Amino acid sequence: MTTPDLRGRTAIITGGSRGIGLAIGQRLAEAGANVVLTSRDQDSADAAAAQVDGNALGVAAHVAQDDAAQRCIDLTLERFGSIDILVNNAGTNPAFGPLLDQDHARFAKIFDINLWGPLLWTSCAVKAWMGEHGGAVVNTASIGGLSFAPLMGMYNATKAALIHVTKQLALELSPKVRVNAICPGVVRTRLAEVLWKEHEQALSTAIPLGRIGEPVDVADTVAFLVSDAASWITGQTLVMDGGQILGDATGYRAGSGG
Repeated sequence: MTTPDLRGRTAIITGGSRGIGLAIGQRLAEAGANVVLTSRDQDSADAAAAQVDGNALGVAAHVAQDDAAQRCIDLTLERFGSIDILVNNAGTNPAFGPLLDQDHARFAKIFDINLWGPLLWTSCAVKAWMGEHGGAVVNTASIGGLSFAPLMGMYNATKAALIHVTKQLALELSPKVRVNAICPGVVRTRLAEVLWKEHEQALSTAIPLGRIGEPVDVADTVAFLVSDAASWITGQTLVMDGGQILGDATGYRAGSGG
């Protein structure tokens, strides 16, 4: 992918200390953006910032806490002078298992992080900068928000809700702020290990493009969505999953005998 020109812009990436979030930070910095990476503790945030080649700042911020979000917004404006890009990437899944086995504590935690967090940070960014100056927001959803899977019901419900919220925000914040969602399939991250670690080869064989995703695959897509090349795209849900959502490709391939 051609590297977009993001020089002079500043991006905040929540959940940016590893995996997809860190890869996004590295990709946007490569394109010239100033990058702010959040994590729940300062040491992890600092370690992530040290892995970014460019102007990077690590900030400790719990994604679901109002004061933490506002503090990060304030620090970003003080350090870099603008907030042009927000990537709501932080996510969790404490509710792995059947829906009827969940309790309210896990329900509250997963919705706080996966749905309230993106709404909170978008609100803070818009009120502090984007509402007047414009900007681009990308929410990390999942193909689970568009489909169904055993034991993933609660997580997928949060991502389906995030997709809806993305579309609503795209309307409410138009025309100055663009809001889009990305829906990765199975990506090689710690959060998704249970989905691939013990059976990567079998899963890869079933995926039409023959492999699970890497964090950089997602980062490249985000870099496009926040760039001027996507200036007429808002309210959209972009799937990047190697074709996984289409189903098992094995029987369709030439020479399969299917």
